[in-house]
Amino acid sequence: MSQSLKPPDRGRGATFNSGNRFAHAEREDADDGWRPLAPEADDEPPKLKTTVTIQPIRGIISRNDSPDVGFNQSINPYQGCEHGCIYCYARPSHAYLDLSPGLDFESKLFAKPDGPAQLRRELSQARYRPETIVIGGNTDAYQPIEREWKITRGLLEVCEEFQHPVGVITKSALVLRDIDILARMASRNLARVYVSITTLDRELHRRMEPRAATPQRRLDAVRNLTAAGIPVGVMTAPIIPALNDRDMEAVLEAAHIAGARYAGYVLIRLPHELKELFKAWLLQHYPLCAEHVMSMIRQMRGGKEYDADFATRHSGTGLFAELIERRFAVACKRLGLNEERAPLTTELFRRPDTAVQLHLF
Repeated sequence: MSQSLKPPDRGRGATFNSGNRFAHAEREDADDGWRPLAPEADDEPPKLKTTVTIQPIRGIISRNDSPDVGFNQSINPYQGCEHGCIYCYARPSHAYLDLSPGLDFESKLFAKPDGPAQLRRELSQARYRPETIVIGGNTDAYQPIEREWKITRGLLEVCEEFQHPVGVITKSALVLRDIDILARMASRNLARVYVSITTLDRELHRRMEPRAATPQRRLDAVRNLTAAGIPVGVMTAPIIPALNDRDMEAVLEAAHIAGARYAGYVLIRLPHELKELFKAWLLQHYPLCAEHVMSMIRQMRGGKEYDADFATRHSGTGLFAELIERRFAVACKRLGLNEERAPLTTELFRRPDTAVQLHLF
């Protein structure tokens, strides 16, 4: 890696702004001699600020045919994510915007405020056939800017209006704000929430997910959602060998005690630019075990740092991958997780009347 390691910005995950695979030129910070000479000025760069840009959209429902993804339809109200999780597989998507998957991904965000209105239009189309929509399958729908923009709440309101089944994936306690809508929908088997919990170690969490809710707040979210009658699952994702895999059973047990009924896991994925970002983060925060972590990842990927094969990209291959799979299965069986997982219903779907029908007689 050509970049030099420096202390990361407080509250940020990535340690630098990587290039992107579509760029024809690379940018590098340099001293041009114009640095201010004020006494308070020092060698530290200015604090990185979060910006939000409105993103025009033509459609809001994304569809995939990946055989290893448990849903076909999803909505992402935001692009980029302020949580700053260093392991996020969505980081490389910022390259399509001619931005870096590094610090740009967690500071230059895009919002889709027209999402709820567009969703209403798409669900109203005669050719549309209902199928569970997952909100937040790529970037977190309840990241901090949702407090102000309320796009996710608007999407849930439309889903309730149409009686359309919805799943939510988040690592934010902000999901509790919408417990009223989710509880009403869950009472009709129209809603389910998965809370992502990667570790119970506060220090590891702080470094790995700097702006996400603490593990305890996520467990509290599981507890409160369950108390409201909303089916809740836990995602121990991603599993990072020699870093957080030791916490897997503890996370599952704590989530079970809090009320979780389902569970899933995903092995860490390092597509495209994410590989260099993750390795730089390891060297910054865990230099003594960085090479061991990467060696374990390569052993789970057939000698590579990432393998995009649909059959194995989520679970890996080899002895260590098989061990994690067995540990997860044993823990779930012991705790009674995933024993019943009936699909959400589509039978209640309806298109609300958009106009008053006039009668001749």
